[in-house]
Amino acid sequence: MMPATGIRAPLVAVLATTMVVACILWNIEAPTRLGVAVLTQQYMALQLGLALTIAYLNFDMRGQEKDRTGWIDGGIALIAFGVLMYAAWDFVWLLREQPYRPWQITLVGTVVVIAVMEGVRRRAGWMLFGIVGVFLVYALFADKVPGRLIGKELSPVRLVQYVGFDPNAVFSTPLAVGTIIVLLFVFFGKLLFAAGGGAFFTDLAMAATGRSRGGSAKISVVGSALFGSISGSAVSNVVTTGVVTIPLMQRGGYTKRDAGAIEAVASTGGQLTPPIMGAAAFLMAEFLDISYFTVAGAALLPAALYYFSVFLQVDLIAGRDRIAPSDVDGLTVRQVLREGWHFVIPFGVLLGALFWLRMDPADSALLSALAIVVVSFLRSYRGQRLTLKTLGKTFVETGTGMVDLILVVAAAGFVIGILNITGLGFALTLVLVDAVGANVVLLLGISAVICIVLGMGMPTSGVYVLLAALVAPSLVEAGIDQIAAHLFILYFGMMSMITPPVALAAFAAATITRDDPLGTGLAAMRVGWAAFILPFVFVATPEILMQGGWAGIALNLGLALVGVGAVTAGIVGFWGNRLSMVLRLGLVALGIVTLPLGFLPGAAAWHIPAALAVVALAVVLRLRARAGEKTNQGRRTT
Repeated sequence: MMPATGIRAPLVAVLATTMVVACILWNIEAPTRLGVAVLTQQYMALQLGLALTIAYLNFDMRGQEKDRTGWIDGGIALIAFGVLMYAAWDFVWLLREQPYRPWQITLVGTVVVIAVMEGVRRRAGWMLFGIVGVFLVYALFADKVPGRLIGKELSPVRLVQYVGFDPNAVFSTPLAVGTIIVLLFVFFGKLLFAAGGGAFFTDLAMAATGRSRGGSAKISVVGSALFGSISGSAVSNVVTTGVVTIPLMQRGGYTKRDAGAIEAVASTGGQLTPPIMGAAAFLMAEFLDISYFTVAGAALLPAALYYFSVFLQVDLIAGRDRIAPSDVDGLTVRQVLREGWHFVIPFGVLLGALFWLRMDPADSALLSALAIVVVSFLRSYRGQRLTLKTLGKTFVETGTGMVDLILVVAAAGFVIGILNITGLGFALTLVLVDAVGANVVLLLGISAVICIVLGMGMPTSGVYVLLAALVAPSLVEAGIDQIAAHLFILYFGMMSMITPPVALAAFAAATITRDDPLGTGLAAMRVGWAAFILPFVFVATPEILMQGGWAGIALNLGLALVGVGAVTAGIVGFWGNRLSMVLRLGLVALGIVTLPLGFLPGAAAWHIPAALAVVALAVVLRLRARAGEKTNQGRRTT
């Protein structure tokens, strides 16, 4: 055994640090500047080898972090490291000899397939392992599959050589984006929180929203949105911010079920919110061959509508249940910004580089990380600042934190490779499109269910890559805009985080509230209802994705806001006063009609009248509530 206090811990630290340093050197083009020609696949092989080695040194058969490394796992780690380092060193020769199928490629492919699949089983769970395993088995028997899903014949040797080595399989776009771009953004996030950014976000949310009714839940919504848009993981967001916000909500008067559901939904929404979107934005830009700016712009309004719905819902719940504002101990936005203004600088650098200078995402992340290091060495927040020691820990935490993502995108590369070499990708698209005919709504509904099922238990980037290969092509083939199709699958893939039976974000929140996980998941679906309808809205209405003229964008955004508000009020059953069941059903119906879901001919003619009816009803209900308040106040005075 390798004791944790002996060679294993420092070895993992060195490997993890090497991952980050290699990424930084690659992005500043250090090999080119030194006159050394290095293929991108060589760099990816290095990073995959480091990730696999850390995975087998650090995690046991159940995927839990271990104190000691047994000889079997140590041997697997050594083999994976040696084979991938050889592949990185000799990739040019291997690529040139690939048509002749030398035994060296068989060795590399076999080790990569076995090591990645076992690593995925340990760290990502049986769901992803089973999905990728089905595709591997299909590839071996594709020529024997009856019907339209028949594929090209592949021998086991040819299969492992292709999926475990080819630049169109494991060493393709997902792994490239993960190891070149996403790693730097994870580094940026780790630096930010090591410097006190997490406390700054929480304090800012408390100061901004804590004094309003239901302030404790609004703190959770705002704080989780800020944190989640950077963290890249819904579950890690829940366990990081939830330990503060969930007890705060419970003390404020929210039930533990609602508290857990609100945190899960708010944390999941961070994966749908620019600038980072759980790294899916960068993958989407690569898949669609468009700029990151275009992807982030398209995702902005749907994310705003999502959080508008959640924020309004927690406010109405607070009004219905008479939940008071939070005690924020005199904390003000001005005070928080006065102490933590330096955190604005790296965000300004990031947003300016991405959206103003239109720089490459990796370069933008690198500049932002540098900005954090500079300002956080000079200033502290609540006594927390970067030091050489914490900076070193950040390198290690970034590298070890990237292991799961690298394993997932490598496995997704297997699926992409199989779809390409067998022709299954084209066949799946034809089968799905032919099955529903010209009914786009039915196609979207089936695709939504598939996305939720396939997304269960997977991280954001893995969800998106898998669904982009399996589901998105059929939507595009049916005539749906590419960006709308890819955002559609991302939304429903992420909804698996709050949809039972495998609602990871909701279940993580339930461990903090000590409530029933299934009940928390169902409550999260209620709180996050908008995420299940918004994808249909932006598929039907491109203006919600910032496509078209400003007048059309403003009109449809207004309709969406009114529709989302009406349905939310109907679900909660409160608007100034508790609402009868008839009024609740009426608001929900009017809200659905108001939403710009123009799939049916003539539906657009009903949107504006329905919106006006919602506004009129809201005004009447509000006036009635105020009249009731004045009457009650007069009685108390008397």
